[in-house]
Amino acid sequence: MSKSAIIQKLEQGNLKKDIPNFKVGDTVRVHIRIIEGSKERTQVFLGTVIARKGTGLSETFSVHRVAYGEGMERIFLLHSPRVSKIEIVKRGRVRRAKLYYLRGTKGKKAKVKGNLAATLKDVSERKRLSKEKQAAKEEEVVAEAPVEEDVAPEAPEES
Repeated sequence: MSKSAIIQKLEQGNLKKDIPNFKVGDTVRVHIRIIEGSKERTQVFLGTVIARKGTGLSETFSVHRVAYGEGMERIFLLHSPRVSKIEIVKRGRVRRAKLYYLRGTKGKKAKVKGNLAATLKDVSERKRLSKEKQAAKEEEVVAEAPVEEDVAPEAPEES
């Protein structure tokens, strides 16, 4: 077995499976685990994905947001254990692979057009999944319920 094959095998074990399918231009909410001393908390970073780079375990994505008139950008490792969850807030419709031009913009220029069709598709997908989960829960409840046997009441004895 070659070195690259061994490395790929090790990387496969550390890849996350629950990553949503997001693209450049989407607005995402990234939940980051922050450890301060002995305490741990979750911080949320909401912004527009302006770039995705790399493959495999070293894949990164850059998120840009404007807060209090200042633009800020943060780069996250996609498969990092510090990133606890990524939620897609809004789908964007862009024609570029990298949106670095958003860095110097303010106001309406900093907006990305929304992809309404994709958003509606996501909403219908979420509804379908929630209906499936609800049906599965109802099946579990029915399966766990105690089964009552139909027993005819005993007739009183005549003496």
